[in-house]
Amino acid sequence: MTAANWTAEELDRIGQAEELEIAPQRPDGSSRRPLPIWVVRVGDELFIRSWRGADGGWYRAAEATHQAHISAGGVDKHITLSDARDDVNDAVDAAYRTKYGRHSGYVEPMVGPEARATTLGLVPDDRAARS
Repeated sequence: MTAANWTAEELDRIGQAEELEIAPQRPDGSSRRPLPIWVVRVGDELFIRSWRGADGGWYRAAEATHQAHISAGGVDKHITLSDARDDVNDAVDAAYRTKYGRHSGYVEPMVGPEARATTLGLVPDDRAARS
């Protein structure tokens, strides 16, 4: 296990997945409908951002509880979303450019100030994965 409690296989599978499906948890414990978003790996950490910045619906829901369920690369996990440290944003920008650079019209907003302000780290929690 890595320091963030991801296995090396989970990091590889999620980090290499083209998209991640995220279903933020509502305050009542139910989950929103899963939505595909981009995910990047920086070292032994995984990060997501809202393309629409703080106005993104999934992001607002995620900020309310900091809990979600994700699915990517064959990995299904309940996670805690943590606000990313400011010192990681340049590395996250580089990871978005490297992984998704072929989508230039979408990458530039993902590395812009509004999206950078929504950078969230994915931390697995100890709840059993859903079937």
